Amino acid sequence: MKITLKRSLIGRPKDQIMTVQSLGLKRIGDSREVPNNPAVQGMVEKVKHLLEVSQ
Repeated sequence: MKITLKRSLIGRPKDQIMTVQSLGLKRIGDSREVPNNPAVQGMVEKVKHLLEVSQ
């Protein structure tokens, strides 16, 4: 599963910032290939409004 950070983290709650960082994303436009497992799916669901997800 490929995820890309599309929205800024400025002004976001700390838990959302930490979730995005734990997915390995730091700045807008960063992409990462992550495993498709329940733990990662839960993190993506929490910050889905900030990400673009492709299979």
